[in-house]
Amino acid sequence: MNASPYLAVLRTPRLPSMLALMLVARVPATAAGMTITMHVLLGLNRGYGEAGLVGALSTAGIGLGAPLLGRLVDRRGLRTMLLVTTLGETAFWFISPELPYPALVVAAFVGGLLVIPMMSLGRQVLTALAGPDLRRPALALDSMAVELAFMAGPACGVFLTTHWSSRTAMWAIGGSLAVLAVLLYAVNPPVRGEDEPAAGTPSGRRWAWIDGRVLGTLLTASAATFTMSGFEVSLVASMRGLGLTDWTGALIIVSCLASLVGGFVYGGLRSAPPAWVLMAGLGALTVPLGLVGDMPWVLALALVPASALCAPAIAATGEAITTLAPVEVRGEAMGLQGSAFTLGAALGQPAAGFAIDHTGPAWGYAVAGSGGVVIALLGALLSRRQPTSVR
Repeated sequence: MNASPYLAVLRTPRLPSMLALMLVARVPATAAGMTITMHVLLGLNRGYGEAGLVGALSTAGIGLGAPLLGRLVDRRGLRTMLLVTTLGETAFWFISPELPYPALVVAAFVGGLLVIPMMSLGRQVLTALAGPDLRRPALALDSMAVELAFMAGPACGVFLTTHWSSRTAMWAIGGSLAVLAVLLYAVNPPVRGEDEPAAGTPSGRRWAWIDGRVLGTLLTASAATFTMSGFEVSLVASMRGLGLTDWTGALIIVSCLASLVGGFVYGGLRSAPPAWVLMAGLGALTVPLGLVGDMPWVLALALVPASALCAPAIAATGEAITTLAPVEVRGEAMGLQGSAFTLGAALGQPAAGFAIDHTGPAWGYAVAGSGGVVIALLGALLSRRQPTSVR
């Protein structure tokens, strides 16, 4: 591993500034889920199940909307997509704090359809700016930026909610997203490379590019978030069961730092393992975490190996998708990857939660890890099918 690819990324025109902009843009986006949950619990005085329903419908909307918005970018360009989503998402965040619970349930799904796809958009822009030679370190840096955003965003949402109100937090998210969207509209970063066809160029192959390799990569992407979301629930449950809830935040920070280091190492590799191999390793190393004793510092050390594979697994699926998908449908492909991430997270939390409720936290880790391994292996089997030519 060497740092020269990262130096090349930092010397590439516009890449460093876009990395910084997309990092900032993702902070309010990552605060959204926690803030809506706390609004239902504290602002509307509803229960956890009702908060979970709002979150589930919002997640479903995001999963359905991501590929559609990606296709809009492919056909009409970035600015058209930003006009549609900025109006829709800003309206949601400023109106929803005043809605009664039944109306909020409906608004959460509709708002999810119009969420600005900051995650997939960032990967698409960086892919266009970096080109094939610097794609791996650029996407590795992007995955590390996502980790930083997830460390900052939910904490900001909790801080605003507990020190002011959930309404204030929701209005702050809406205002921040509007400002950032306007900035993105003004900057208008490229979604295609200089030597690639411009947005709106017909591909003539609506679905032909989705072969076994693409489906396998999408399955691997869903496996990553399945394991990571299940791991988070299991960590909270295990710390709560030990009466060490105060340690949860510190352990999550350790996990994020390990992921950052793993992402940095991955981006500097000349030859990297396939995404499914990284994912299978992540799942396999998650399974035994429930066997760790009742000392939090031991668990902190034990979770480092698995956490170190989180950012590489995410970056590897992004690299594979951008390589396999024709450039004319790259936005839609990035959206499908985002939907796969969303689906995995939506399944991982309840699967681990069910195991925890009926057996204990140790089985939460086992379900999260083994489920991720199984899904990744299915993805590997699909990837071995005879590919369809899309070039």
